[in-house]
Amino acid sequence: MSFAATTPAARPSTARISGSGFSGPGVPATGAGAATGSGTASGSAAVDDLLRLFPPGTSLAGDGTLLIGGVPVTELAEAYGTPALLVDENAVRARARRYADGLAARWPNSRVTFASKAFPCTAVYRLLAEEGLGFDVAGGGELTLALAAGADPAGLVVHGNAKTEEELRLAVEARAGLIVVDSFDDIDRLERIVGEVSGRTQGVLVRVTPDIRPDTHEAISTGQAGSKFGLPLPQAKEAVARLRGSDRLRLDGVHAHVGSQIMETGPFARAVEALAGLGEFAVYDLGGGLGARYTYRDRPPSVEHYLDTLVETAGMVLPAGARILIEPGRSMVAEAGVSLYRVVTVKPGGQPFVAVDGGMGDNLEVSLYGQRFEATVATRVGGGERCRLVGRHCESGDVLSAGVPLRDPRPGDLVAVPVTGAYTYALSNNYNGARRPPVVFCRDGEHRAVVRRESYQDLLRRDLG
Repeated sequence: MSFAATTPAARPSTARISGSGFSGPGVPATGAGAATGSGTASGSAAVDDLLRLFPPGTSLAGDGTLLIGGVPVTELAEAYGTPALLVDENAVRARARRYADGLAARWPNSRVTFASKAFPCTAVYRLLAEEGLGFDVAGGGELTLALAAGADPAGLVVHGNAKTEEELRLAVEARAGLIVVDSFDDIDRLERIVGEVSGRTQGVLVRVTPDIRPDTHEAISTGQAGSKFGLPLPQAKEAVARLRGSDRLRLDGVHAHVGSQIMETGPFARAVEALAGLGEFAVYDLGGGLGARYTYRDRPPSVEHYLDTLVETAGMVLPAGARILIEPGRSMVAEAGVSLYRVVTVKPGGQPFVAVDGGMGDNLEVSLYGQRFEATVATRVGGGERCRLVGRHCESGDVLSAGVPLRDPRPGDLVAVPVTGAYTYALSNNYNGARRPPVVFCRDGEHRAVVRRESYQDLLRRDLG
């Protein structure tokens, strides 16, 4: 992947900060932090703790300006405006290799398939395809984007609890490797479509609802009884029996996914055991769901601990020759992303309002399921008084981060919010006529836009008058 040379002739000297694998206390050194996870401390220890939430390798210039992928955020704001989603490409590649190499070392007959709903952008598909990953696609749009980026159709796993006739037809015509059967209606439609458009059998997996409820927000819990996803175990067994008698659909195996932002490994092990109870298959798709570290107090398992749990459990209950698939999404890309805003106004008070030029139009996770984010003034990193960092949209719920320390925020300042690489782009919207922001890849001091900012003309383009 080539980058245009955009590095200025001279930049301030930098101080490198290690960004990954943090195992310390996670709370700024001189303040325990609020229940939400914010810290109140200033000083180098607190700054280090904050920077560990940013992409690995994030650093500060000599003047205190934040650098993402070696590029000053001031330069990025000048080049692309704000709000903008900045992505450290090296961080994404490193995480992809950590997953792929780690899984292969533990279970050679395996593959990592990126849950692309976390960041369905053609540049991300292309980058991860270069790293050898497959893709979990949910719906015709993600399928189309993956194919446009050059993804191998054989490495696609097509998901959805309500896949339409059009989407199933697209998947069959594209020769997608696996289609996940989420209902008996999927079986009916697929058998007919395969008979109409394909002279080959279509590989499928049966999605199982294993009655496992992890400790996560209800909106992103998917494996419990009553979930809209998959089939309860008795119905899954019925679907397995039916598919084994199909001459158009090839039953390759079973699938389970119990939720997202999961901070312990027990639910993953129980899901593997539930799949094993359905019998022996060629493929077991173990889903994804590993949590990301958004705040000082978050303690997600490491990738290695997660893989150890899956493989150790698989080794006890699954056939030794089976193929294992996993579908990391949030934990693949979250920490690689940083949202950059500009302060528009500051309203003083007991906890000042600091309003920026973005908000729920580019980060809906706070409003949807209360995800906590930290933040900092990007040229005065760390410390400061607690503020209410809010967006510009006409909703009282348009809050990016409540009670977050910001040091002397002023109109015109840049504010950086880390850990926004997952779902913010996917959930971005045009509320209040907001134009969705650009996506900017940064690497080794260079940068380029991979998604441009929407224009006002874009907002009008689909209107028929």
